Amino acid sequence: MAAVLAPALFLAGCAQSVDPIERLGKKAAQGVRPSSPATGEAYRRWGLTAPLAAPPSPPVRLLTAHGADPSRPRVVDHIRTTDKVVFLTYDDGAERDPRFVDMVRELKLPVSLFLTDSVVGPGYGHFARLRAVGADIENHTLHHPALPGLPYAGQRAEICGQQDKLKSRFGVRPRLFRPPYGTFDTTTLRAAADCGVFALVLWRAAMTPDGITYVRGAQHLNPGDIVLVGPDEATGPTLKERTRRLLRRIQARGLTVGRLEAYL
Repeated sequence: MAAVLAPALFLAGCAQSVDPIERLGKKAAQGVRPSSPATGEAYRRWGLTAPLAAPPSPPVRLLTAHGADPSRPRVVDHIRTTDKVVFLTYDDGAERDPRFVDMVRELKLPVSLFLTDSVVGPGYGHFARLRAVGADIENHTLHHPALPGLPYAGQRAEICGQQDKLKSRFGVRPRLFRPPYGTFDTTTLRAAADCGVFALVLWRAAMTPDGITYVRGAQHLNPGDIVLVGPDEATGPTLKERTRRLLRRIQARGLTVGRLEAYL
């Protein structure tokens, strides 16, 4: 069995969709609140004390520019950059609050959504709406298994299977993959590469119902941090509220939200 690689130990265009769910999702997104509040008003609507700063112009993709080996996906929990940005990522797809679509659209949040097919179920239309207002869709396996120790065929089926699902839904195969629970082994890297994955995306910070926790390093947000907004807690704050709290912490550190895909 290959050794398990935990997050703290191993760190170093788009085609037109033909899926009717995607087309309906875009139509629905256009039909909900077509007139967004003015930029100066949107932040108040979502409980912020000041507007989000505009991120810098998208750079040349840093890892691509540095000649990453396509046969071995990079593993990242942060981006090496002096840009004052952090990156918001969301897993699974269990929460499908239409108000979160409004939040992403009105605040122009460049969020990344790592979807699991068995969790999303019939809810792909919601994520089509999010994609239509600027969210990026990425891979989080078909069934959310713990991958370390599974044979190559099983890991490849989980990763490539979700690549195929997302391609059929949205017309594009993701470049980024997040392994369930943030754990993987060398077989995962091989399978991900064979499925066309460029990078395994982990996280340095996580927003939970109790606040922000850090996997390693400084106990505060830094430029380039990848942040996981934790999954639904039945008795905890809503997705909108967790995101609002996180945005206020980001602003307090003099940071803003960047698009992860622009840097990878």
